[in-house]
Amino acid sequence: MRAVVVRRFGGPEVLEFADVPVPAPGPGQVRVKVAAAGVNPVDAATRSGFLTEAGIVPPREVLGIGWDVAGTVDAVGDGVTGFAAGDSVIALQDRPSAALGTYADFVVLDADAIAAAPQTVSPVEAATLPLNGLTAVQALDLLDLPAGATVLVTGAAGAVGGYAVTLAKARGFRVVAVAGAADEALVRGFGAEVFVPRGDFLADRVRAVVPGGVDATLDTALLGLEALDAVANHGRFVVFAAGAAPIPLRGIDVAHVWIAADGAALAGLVSMVDDGELSLRVADTLPLAEAVKAHERLMQGGLRGRLVLTNEIS
Repeated sequence: MRAVVVRRFGGPEVLEFADVPVPAPGPGQVRVKVAAAGVNPVDAATRSGFLTEAGIVPPREVLGIGWDVAGTVDAVGDGVTGFAAGDSVIALQDRPSAALGTYADFVVLDADAIAAAPQTVSPVEAATLPLNGLTAVQALDLLDLPAGATVLVTGAAGAVGGYAVTLAKARGFRVVAVAGAADEALVRGFGAEVFVPRGDFLADRVRAVVPGGVDATLDTALLGLEALDAVANHGRFVVFAAGAAPIPLRGIDVAHVWIAADGAALAGLVSMVDDGELSLRVADTLPLAEAVKAHERLMQGGLRGRLVLTNEIS
């Protein structure tokens, strides 16, 4: 089968196609025939060597690329009872050191990482949900705040930020969203009650509408100290990238969300999609053969939603 791999670090041009054996599912595992795979910044971080330099991925001769997948079950291993061949599913491949990712014809995953696919959207749209949706869920879990708390979301127009706004509102939080001025209508549509345009003196402008500061911040835009300054004393702050944690000033609890596959939580997100409570955004689609071009587009920035690689195999 085809698989996109990295044997040396660098720009998009280092992505290469390899002919590899079709993997066999072991006990408790499921093999998925890939229909669509999301393209995420973490893929670029793997490709460039950043994750290895940061000590997150040990040196490997070959690394797979891709975390998000939508497709159909092709085979199941011993002990798997919840899925059968032909089932439409989505999943997260959460091991950045794996030799095979989701940019491939097939991928083998643990059954507890998988959820039935949404029934109301296409596989392309569904492939944008696992990584970003679960990241938002697990970040909100870290806050452990009561309903009514005020939560600031930076990068609220982005893939993770948009989910974070919607999911925070669903938990009963008052959401203050930060994004570019042109995105105000978009993020209010996600559920933000208060909008603060991105720009200088962010903390002062947030505190002007939330006296004393917000209870917590989800810093998807990696603003660091600028966003921390908007948090009240002894509040909470969640960061989304290695090395992005600011100094925990004023007794603020600073935590890092380290994403983990979770089929049960993913199923909950699927239910929200099918109920019309969670919107999925696709920036564009490209065939798997154009993975290099997809990474070039990712590096250019300015995307609203996720690029998705599509896979048509016999």
